[in-house]
Amino acid sequence: MTNAVLVLEDGQVFDGQAYGAVGKTFGEAVFATGMTGYQETITDPSYCGQVVMQTAPHIGNTGWNDEDDESKQIWVAGYVVRDPARRVSNWRAKRSLDEELESQGIVGISGIDTRALTRHLREHGAMRVGIFSGEAAQKPVASLLDEVRAVPEMEGASFSETVSTKEAYIVPAIGEKKFQVAALDLGIKSMTPHLMAQRGIEVHVVPSTISADELLERGRDGVFVSNGPGDPATAQHAVALVKATLEAKRAFFGICFGNQILGRALGFGTYKLRYGHRGINQPVMDRTTGKVEVTAHNHGFAVDAPIDRDSETPFGRVRVSHVCLNDDVVEGLECLDVPAFSVQYHPEAAAGPHDSAYLFDRFVEVMEGTR
Repeated sequence: MTNAVLVLEDGQVFDGQAYGAVGKTFGEAVFATGMTGYQETITDPSYCGQVVMQTAPHIGNTGWNDEDDESKQIWVAGYVVRDPARRVSNWRAKRSLDEELESQGIVGISGIDTRALTRHLREHGAMRVGIFSGEAAQKPVASLLDEVRAVPEMEGASFSETVSTKEAYIVPAIGEKKFQVAALDLGIKSMTPHLMAQRGIEVHVVPSTISADELLERGRDGVFVSNGPGDPATAQHAVALVKATLEAKRAFFGICFGNQILGRALGFGTYKLRYGHRGINQPVMDRTTGKVEVTAHNHGFAVDAPIDRDSETPFGRVRVSHVCLNDDVVEGLECLDVPAFSVQYHPEAAAGPHDSAYLFDRFVEVMEGTR
């Protein structure tokens, strides 16, 4: 086996074996808590720029298939697991996870104490990290640490144009076409337009650089803003697009990064969480219904809005509609005077629980109300 080493920016070092491609990679160290669904996780563009560690100890059992990708490629900067599956055991598998990582050039590490690494990140917060294997791992640790500390931090990072589609494309409605929506791709997952299509929505997935006029023309009935990576404070163009949508009183729905973009368009700030919310088991309360949902998350930033009262904004009154029950982080916004709402988590839940799929029905109701 090829030796590998993981180096955190605070000097912590974990020794293991190479997993996937051999070489070196850098990013923000984060952990994901799903016991399964790793294929959907690492093909989620929201993880661009991040080195993802799986907290579940045994990863790779179901191998890799050609149906479950959430985008055109693996987006994680690096991958960390404890015990890789020795053999693949699933009738849909075409190859192993290790083979797919290697074919796409994703540097990973296995055989480290992921529980200790998780506890360290929970105590000290997400931080920069490097994975080095093969010849790259032969340098002194002090030299490797210098390389890690030279990497830009996630605060101030912009990845929207990197992960966004370059050309608009259409996902046709399944059955009768009832609505036409423009989906701003800041890192969209393939399941999202599919769930809208199931509800009779023709989805025009558009690039992050689109003009406001074209966005509103394509989004005749509504505008959707997707999940995505990076610091929302850098996404000024996306914020301007959402402001134009609100001014036109067009139905609006945003998820994850889209929630943060709506928040900034309304005049709220955003801030970086200590270690973020990631995984498929986060409890969130829908304050409209009082229902508690188990939800899928992947966000390192959050909206700074008061949860104890409605807020007055340039677009009218706004209410925090959802909160995380672990830490009271804002997980959703509802505009009371314009037809707009958003959530911080992933209702498309690929992978994850399906408790929140009703939010796509709520989007349909909002569009019906604006006709």
